[in-house]
Amino acid sequence: MVSLAVPAQTRVEVGVIGAAAVLSGLQAPAVLKSVDGETTLVALSGPVRADTVSGSVEAQSVTGDLRFVSASGDLTVVEGSGPSVRADTVSGSMIVDLNPDGPTDVRLSSVSGEIAIRLPDPADAQVEANTASGAISNAFENLQVKGRWGTHKLTGRLGTGSGKLRATTVSGSIALLRRPAAATGEPAPRPGSEDTAGTPEDNAGTTDKKVL
Repeated sequence: MVSLAVPAQTRVEVGVIGAAAVLSGLQAPAVLKSVDGETTLVALSGPVRADTVSGSVEAQSVTGDLRFVSASGDLTVVEGSGPSVRADTVSGSMIVDLNPDGPTDVRLSSVSGEIAIRLPDPADAQVEANTASGAISNAFENLQVKGRWGTHKLTGRLGTGSGKLRATTVSGSIALLRRPAAATGEPAPRPGSEDTAGTPEDNAGTTDKKVL
């Protein structure tokens, strides 16, 4: 195991083949390149790029721009509040839990992986989600799902529509979930925890599939 401490303003580039990596507390740009292994990004405020072949990435409380590219690795974002999230994968899944401080530009693309996005309620975003053969489930009443066979599309505006959300997959499913409001002094549940407020309600008759 190798541990290296640097000043928060240091630009960092890390490359690993089959090992785990943790980047924490950086304020400058950070680049991570990995073949396999788990990567954890914690409280990064500078722009971050993570490229993996099959390695998974978990980003916790990242407030900078996040870019993720992978062939089969999974992406999990917890308490994401950065101005942009861009993610592309072939077969990896994406679970993106957002709690933005302002307008956020989110663009997610996958061929066969599942995509789940959890937004605060109320949220401000123009939403467009497309899948060629997968199901779409939606927890926001003012968004519409079109198409019952084959291609499904979810569109609409939440709040003032100041942010942008685009999600595209060929055969994977897409779930848009409502982030439950946390009680005073208590953090919101992590993705994957049991909560009724986050259960998606499919308003187009497609098969419900809870991804988180």
